[in-house]
Amino acid sequence: MKRTLAFLLVLVMALCLFAGCAKKQAEVTLPAPVAAASDMEFENDSAAADVAAAKKDLAEVLPKVKVGFIFLHDENSTYDKNFIEAAKEACSSLGVSYVLRTNVPEGQECYNAAAELVDDGCNIIFADSFGHEDFMIQAAKKFPNVQFCHATGTKAHTEKLPNYHNAFANIYEGRYLAGVAAGMKLNQMIEEGKFTADEALVGYVGAFPYAEVKSGYTSWFLGVRSICPTATMEVTFTNSWYDEALEKEAANTLIQRGCKLISQHADSMGAPTACEAAGIPNVSYNGSTVAACPNTFIVSSRINWVPFMQTMIVNTAAGKRLAADWTGTLANGAVVLTDVNAQAAAPGTAEKVAEVKAALIAGTVKVFDTDTFTVNGEKLASYAADIHDMGDYTGETEVIKNGEFEESVFRSAPAFDLNIDGITIIDN
Repeated sequence: MKRTLAFLLVLVMALCLFAGCAKKQAEVTLPAPVAAASDMEFENDSAAADVAAAKKDLAEVLPKVKVGFIFLHDENSTYDKNFIEAAKEACSSLGVSYVLRTNVPEGQECYNAAAELVDDGCNIIFADSFGHEDFMIQAAKKFPNVQFCHATGTKAHTEKLPNYHNAFANIYEGRYLAGVAAGMKLNQMIEEGKFTADEALVGYVGAFPYAEVKSGYTSWFLGVRSICPTATMEVTFTNSWYDEALEKEAANTLIQRGCKLISQHADSMGAPTACEAAGIPNVSYNGSTVAACPNTFIVSSRINWVPFMQTMIVNTAAGKRLAADWTGTLANGAVVLTDVNAQAAAPGTAEKVAEVKAALIAGTVKVFDTDTFTVNGEKLASYAADIHDMGDYTGETEVIKNGEFEESVFRSAPAFDLNIDGITIIDN
């Protein structure tokens, strides 16, 4: 009888954990995320202000949580390394177990990895690459009792699955700040007579011509121009997220074409090391490259995924539904910059970046302010973005409001796909 009672108690506790009846814990929250406007149908998934409090309130259920992570590459990729380090930090901070699966392609292998993680007892599964999305959705439909979270995707609203969620952050804010640092360096070099103001050409190594990449390099360029208004930019694509040889070749091509400073949305050390070899200042992405490039690395922006990963763990443990889209910001610590490398940066860069960061958080500076750029020589007064995958937003939706392109408002993933004046796409 006692054995039967004990078994029933264990069963009830297990059901309570993921059916949402586990003590209906206090609404524990970590740094408050900014949900997309269309998420009002979902319960707010803000996490707790204090990890220690969350661990205390959910002490009985957190040990039952196991998180599986699927990464496109491994720690050799700056992109994946950023996710891997966040996964370890988030899980360790909350005392939950986890499994890391690296080098999982954007194909059926992703579904297979997800299914294996379910078999391994994972209650939450997170994937980090755009091309993983369809396979994560496939797994979410197959395993409705497991929560599936995916970075950079766009289909959570369309699918409307209670166990499938997208997440991203306003990284365009971080890229804009990195652009400010780059503009400071250009001005320094102009003042030193290394080139004239009309020769302030910068280069950008992009992975694919997707909205995510276009949003990133446009926001970076707008940051550059906010400091050095004569700057122009050339962009080349590698059509790969991670290819060190191609990225190095692309950077060298841009340098040969006269680019005075290089940035990137690509995941290897190819571009930064090419810049170091050539003595060309570099703004990297997803983490500092100062160890390998001490003379040319200026700064790097990245998404800090710890707040979202803590959010998905805490809310799953508490039996709360995550929103379809989660968007991190500068204000909630999801968008961050590395320290400025004083050896390569212009004097006063750190102070200027801090000043602009405060203005972005206060809302007095807008990254995609339509007064700061033109398209085909004209100010952008209206733009109907093709965001048909936004659930309640069907067809083309007006995204210009109050003189600003409203990025990451209708969905967490970027939607800015315009080609603005001053930026030229070249073949590598």
